[in-house]
This record gives sequence, C-alpha cells and structure tokens, in this order.
Amino acid sequence: MKSEAKYIVVGLGELLWDILPTGQQLGGAPSNFACVTTLLGDRGIIAARVGDDSLGREALHRLGQTGLDISHVQLDAAHSTGTVRVELDDKGRPTYTITEDIAWDYLEFTPDWQELAERADAVCFGSLAQRSPESHATIRNFLKATRDETVIIFDANLRWPFYSPEVLAESLALSNIAKLNDEELARIVELLDVGGEGEEDSALRLLRLFDLQMVCVTRGERGSLLVTDSASAEHPGFKTAVADTVGAGDSFSAALVHHYLRGGSLERINEAANRLAATVVTQVGAMPEIAQLSVRSS
Repeated sequence: MKSEAKYIVVGLGELLWDILPTGQQLGGAPSNFACVTTLLGDRGIIAARVGDDSLGREALHRLGQTGLDISHVQLDAAHSTGTVRVELDDKGRPTYTITEDIAWDYLEFTPDWQELAERADAVCFGSLAQRSPESHATIRNFLKATRDETVIIFDANLRWPFYSPEVLAESLALSNIAKLNDEELARIVELLDVGGEGEEDSALRLLRLFDLQMVCVTRGERGSLLVTDSASAEHPGFKTAVADTVGAGDSFSAALVHHYLRGGSLERINEAANRLAATVVTQVGAMPEIAQLSVRSS
C-alpha cells in the first residue's frame, strides 16, 4: 500500500443542504465523507447531483473553496437541489425530514463517472441515494465499474422508509466494508435474517454471509466495534461536549477508510476514527472546519 501517496476516494450519492435550527449547512453523508477525506490529506471527490439553482450553485461554490474536487458533480436543470429538515433532541441527536424527487434522485452513469470509477482507490456509498430506480441503477453500475482492488464501503445510513431488504443485501454483496451504527446492525440482522448472539456474533455472521473484509459497528459516545474474519477490536469512545451529532458517522467513515488504505491495525483505525468523530460533534453541522481536525493522525 502507498502509505505516503494521496488516494482517490469517492463519496457517491447525495449532496444536499441540512436545514438546522441554527440555519442551513451543507450535508449528505457521501459528501460529508468526501469533504473530511480531503481534510485528512487524500483526494476526496464528490460524485453527486445538484439542481441548476441558487442552492446548487452555492453548494458548489462553498465546497470549491475548501479544495474539494467538485468536477464530477452533475447539474440538473429539471430538478432542484436536495434539502433535509433536521430537528435535534436535547442530546443533539437528529431526526430528518427528507425532500423527495430532487436532483440526487436522478444520478446518471455517464462516461465521466465510469472513468472516475475505474480510477478510484475507495468508494463510500449508502442506502438513501438508492431510493429511486435511476440512482439505484447508477450506483450499482458505478460500483461494478471499479477495479478489483478498490475498497468499497457501505455506510448504511438508514432513513426510513428509504431502504429495503433487497437493496441492503445487494449493497452488502457489492462491498468490502460495512459500517453500521448499533441500531442499524440490529435492523439489518432482522431484515436479512442473519441471527447472532450479541453485536460481535451478528457482525461476524454478516461479514461471512456477504464475504466482507470488515464490519464496523459504531455506538455513539460508547465507541465502536471492528470485526474481521480473524480478529475484533473495541474502543470505548471519547467523552466530549456535544453541539450536534450530524456528520459524526461520516467523519468516522472517512478516518476508517484513510487508515484502512494505509494498512492500519484495528486498534489504530478505532482510535483515530473515534477521536475524529468526537471532534466533529463539538461543532454545528456536518462538515467540520479544517482547523478542528488536528487530531486526525492520532
């Protein structure tokens, strides 16, 4: 593995605006992931679609200022840029109201995206952007166009009612790594009839059923569990003051992929990903400030 080189890491799926109580912030799990990937030093690329409207242009302008590669974001003249209304409980935990029939429901598998898929060292995708037939087909074609050595991470990001057992099973079968929170693990195990006694056993069964290289189970402030076919590792997490938890899981995924590509041990991956997620929750919104990421290599 090329430990000092920049990897090409793609966030595939939605780019949108989170409408928070404090105002609007850029979001969308794959886009958050790509943004943090860039801050960590790799070449993060967003493969998404926005409307040819004021919100879409503002999103591209802001992301372009961060140094993120936005050259593969598609513009849609017929559909508007996506928005999500986010409400936070007293612990900063979000609930989402997601606008439907918007630009990222119409992802297109273009020659540009095929070329990008063939160059990618890693791709992160989720279930939400697969809610429409058009985007589901595009994501599937993108993943199938990657090289055998490309690391594909399925960050489930379940948002009811925008997933199904069929989409979940297909996504897992196309992936090398599954990243789920503890509630998502329980839901997927139930939907796919995986079984298991406890989180580690269920994660191992899921790993073997879909021939995965790793299953990651995040537990919020209680840390995370990483499982491979031959080993497992737990981390207790870090206690911190929480502004909101939006985007924490996406930052965790970015750190996980960053260190996995460099051959990091399970312990190192766990430590770095938990530390970064703990930093992100101290800020409002999904995309953290560059100055706050000094802990990335810990």
